[in-house]
Amino acid sequence: MKAERNYSLADLFAIAAETVPDRIAVMIGDESHTFRSMAARIERLAAWLHAQGIGEGDVVGLQMYNSAEYLETFLAACRVRAVPANFNYRYVADELRYLYSNSRIKALFYSEDLESAVAEALDAAPELKVKVRSGAGRPTVKGAVSFTDAISMTDLSGLRNVRGQDTDISLLYTGGTTGKPKGVMWPHKEFFFGCLGGGGYFLPTEGPVKNPEELADRILKGPVIRFMPVAPLMHGAAHWATMVALYAGHTVVLNDQTHFNAEHVLDLVARHQVNSLTVVGDAMALPILDALRAHRGRWDLSRLAIFGNGGAVLSGHVMDALKEFFPPHIYFSNGIGSSEGGQFGMGARSTDGGMLKIAARPDLAVLVDGKRLATPGETGILARGGMVPLGYFGDPAKTAETFVTIDGRRYAITGDAAKVGEDGAIVVFGRGSNCINTGGEKVFPEEVEEVLRMSPEISDAVVVGMPDPRWGQKVVAVVSPRPGVSFDAKSLRELCRQHLAGYKVPKDVIPVAEVFRSAAGKANYVWAKTVAEAALADAQ
Repeated sequence: MKAERNYSLADLFAIAAETVPDRIAVMIGDESHTFRSMAARIERLAAWLHAQGIGEGDVVGLQMYNSAEYLETFLAACRVRAVPANFNYRYVADELRYLYSNSRIKALFYSEDLESAVAEALDAAPELKVKVRSGAGRPTVKGAVSFTDAISMTDLSGLRNVRGQDTDISLLYTGGTTGKPKGVMWPHKEFFFGCLGGGGYFLPTEGPVKNPEELADRILKGPVIRFMPVAPLMHGAAHWATMVALYAGHTVVLNDQTHFNAEHVLDLVARHQVNSLTVVGDAMALPILDALRAHRGRWDLSRLAIFGNGGAVLSGHVMDALKEFFPPHIYFSNGIGSSEGGQFGMGARSTDGGMLKIAARPDLAVLVDGKRLATPGETGILARGGMVPLGYFGDPAKTAETFVTIDGRRYAITGDAAKVGEDGAIVVFGRGSNCINTGGEKVFPEEVEEVLRMSPEISDAVVVGMPDPRWGQKVVAVVSPRPGVSFDAKSLRELCRQHLAGYKVPKDVIPVAEVFRSAAGKANYVWAKTVAEAALADAQ
């Protein structure tokens, strides 16, 4: 008799694999993996982890490029009730030491090309028991085994009495673009409903599932889609979107390059007849638009039906320009979410200022000073109630700041500045911690960045607030000029004056060879402030 399922993330994948076993789950490069084959590999890897003493509460680090192995490792860790954690594969040894120490990892899975950085940082992981390298050849790190050896386990009897629970934990490390990365502790059930839509994403009229077994019915009723996240799996939004697709029985097409290349992304969309593509803001959408303009007619995009965006602003002018190259039935979706709050759902471009407008919902609120709910017309910080994380791993002080209880309900404060409309809808402006206060006026960097990226002279821009003796802070833009194009800071400021109030126009424009972003395309405001400080100091 089959054991009753629960909301363990491993159990949910098993349901999908039992429902559509021969459907392709993951395509990457020349490889295709069915749900059946992935489920079998997950069980073998889980059995091997269990045999190595990895189990409930043990953190398993995933320092890996996009691959089927990434997803299999994540789910195998869930299967043995361990805690999978995403590690940024761009990090160098000092950054890795912080993550290894902070997470107290017991097992580490890493990609072949990252072995030297791993070896250098292992002194910060005294409790590490298991090291597994994916890729060809033999590991050079002492005590490490190959992924191929780990999944060769045939004795699965050790898993017989291991049953995942709704309360098992998945650890999501924040990007660290505004400070040290923090590990957000998501219980599996809260993760499934708060981040993945609870199985109701592709059948919205039916809403979230009422029990795990109902997921099979949703898979059989729903459309069959090929989905591609452009960002890497180590980024929370890309991983969430991938899990949504897998739990819907869809095929996920992964980018097999470790860096973003717009032409390669379009090659994959055309070759694999992708139906749904998701990007992270203008940083990805603009290069895609440039490639389409430079190579008209090169790609057959007739099967593309959804162009999704999340994690950063997708400018209206970029979206309008893309329509020329996409089928007439294309649907643009703008989503919003955060590591601490999960997915808030889709919203429309706001006509009242701000990035996005979300219809009133019982689980969303705007908090004033973190102590009370905002009334219509008030501005505060966006918060999510209901299915939210436990807090930050090993950091009770930060947990108390971000996860608060108001009127008997627990909320996760997202950090995004927002305003409640008269109709209860919420307008989201952008990251509140990056808000610039210049002469008492508030400027959200995202709205200035969106206008700057309208210019044909630049390929990217990040806006920060810098100290100013008169205004308190001044608006400063760090921009990357397009190769071979004449750059004129004066014309950029004039463009801003056409679309923005005068106090929002950058006082200084600093050119750089390339605007530094995370692998997921998110702006690094700490880096931008450092660049601005150095440039302004040199100019004095």
